[in-house]
Amino acid sequence: MHIPDGILPPAISISGYAITGGITWFSLRQISKQPDYQEQIPKASLLTAAFFVSSLIHIPIPPFSIHLVLNGIMGLVLGYFAFPAILIGLFFQAVFFQHGGLSTLGINAIIMGIPSLVAYSLWSLRKLSLFNNPITQNILTFFVGSIAVFLSALIFVFITLNTISSDFNIDTEKTAILTSLIGYSIQGIIEGILTVMLVNFLEKVKPEIISN
Repeated sequence: MHIPDGILPPAISISGYAITGGITWFSLRQISKQPDYQEQIPKASLLTAAFFVSSLIHIPIPPFSIHLVLNGIMGLVLGYFAFPAILIGLFFQAVFFQHGGLSTLGINAIIMGIPSLVAYSLWSLRKLSLFNNPITQNILTFFVGSIAVFLSALIFVFITLNTISSDFNIDTEKTAILTSLIGYSIQGIIEGILTVMLVNFLEKVKPEIISN
């Protein structure tokens, strides 16, 4: 779901930077309101590093090869720290691994970061009485972990379908982009399961890590 340089029109890339700047400002403003936000910085740094290297972990699912995104887990654990953490991770992925690009950094941050904040908002529902038992809580956790990937995939497909250059074979590109949704759906299920496993582990050994 990383859009490389040279794919998007300049106006879209600039708009992406503007929107990302606004969301980053909003996230930092919300973080500054937290009385203990400085204590959360090591946790945010650790997960930023995990997000950074996640693009190297490829899972072969013929005919696809997918890699972990972790934006659902980022939102669940980090809260408002998730968006700036993802932005930093994407920057280093573009610089060191050439995953994505610097001109599309803003758009890629939107694709990965907004679903992460949505996951954080959905995670707050666990305080409802409906999710007091382990089964419903695991269902919510799975949904939070997987929905972030699904939303990222939908945003990615929407942007790419509406910005395909006339230099490409449009029908072929549309088919390839829409087919990729199958791989992303499988990836969402995998990350949902991974999120359930991680949350259950953290609740046993260090429950304070999970975002409130």
